[in-house]
Amino acid sequence: MPPPRITKPIYFGPFLVTSQVFHTTPHTFALVNLKPILPGHVLISPHRRVPRLRDLTPAEISDLFLTVQRVSRMIERVFNATALNIAVQDGADAGQSVPHFHAHVIPRREGDLEGGGDAVYRLMEGEEGDTGRRRGQFPAVDADEVRKPRSEEEMRREAEWFAEEMEKENA
Repeated sequence: MPPPRITKPIYFGPFLVTSQVFHTTPHTFALVNLKPILPGHVLISPHRRVPRLRDLTPAEISDLFLTVQRVSRMIERVFNATALNIAVQDGADAGQSVPHFHAHVIPRREGDLEGGGDAVYRLMEGEEGDTGRRRGQFPAVDADEVRKPRSEEEMRREAEWFAEEMEKENA
């Protein structure tokens, strides 16, 4: 069940993600990730389903990046991060696996990923980067894969937690 403030279905590309959404604005929503690279990895996307940055209106761009800033403050505070990766993969050739524009916010701390700070970009290019879904299906999960898809219930609980934390941020 989505938090009570969400009254209509929200889609990330073809995927219904209403239960994963923890923050909305007139043009934007923020959602938890099916297969986060690190705890606290979230996505911010416009409500209007467009594939590329160039397709957004000035009002959508402004609202989206102001939302990235607000959500980033909350994620950094909640996860005691000392830094953030804020990334956009603008188009399939840049690694975007869901054709719906979005920004990644990933909390970071020293030593959190083997390979250093830039290791996150390699991981974003894999299935783990967005929601971990492709062509309307959950991907096959290899037995030795480190990151497993999370359950709908786990993502819903995290979305509720982040929604509460966003209220603190806006107070």
